[in-house]
Amino acid sequence: MATRQPSQHYVPALSRVYSGMEEWAYLIVRIAAGALLIPHGMQKLFGAFGGPGMAGFIGTLRKVGYPMADLWGWMIALLEFGGGILLIIGLFTRPVALLVLIFMLEAARFHLGVGGFFWTSRGNEYPLLFAAVALMLVIRGGGPYSVDARMKKEI
Repeated sequence: MATRQPSQHYVPALSRVYSGMEEWAYLIVRIAAGALLIPHGMQKLFGAFGGPGMAGFIGTLRKVGYPMADLWGWMIALLEFGGGILLIIGLFTRPVALLVLIFMLEAARFHLGVGGFFWTSRGNEYPLLFAAVALMLVIRGGGPYSVDARMKKEI
């Protein structure tokens, strides 16, 4: 792997600040991603936050034509809730992030036909941004402050 050369900053004094904070960036992104997924899973699994619950969510998947709606409904809900928890603690970060990436690319594909690009019209802007975050976690892993790093094992 190529060694990254430090960039020249417009304000050189900030170089030390940025380099000192770099390892925290993975933690922040990983926790934010997990924390954003969990409430969506709770909506589906438990009907929390005005969510549809599993029956409503699976019904929606059937209505829009997803085959094996029961299976996909449970997989999505468990990925959002359980995967969100795993991302927060940094356990199995890469495989969970890969599943989130696949899910978000499918969500973006689905929303393209629903509302176009912008999230304000139920478009694919949010799933695409989340897919980019998931891709970063697939490539870089959970970072130094993760259970994966503590165990010294990653997939």
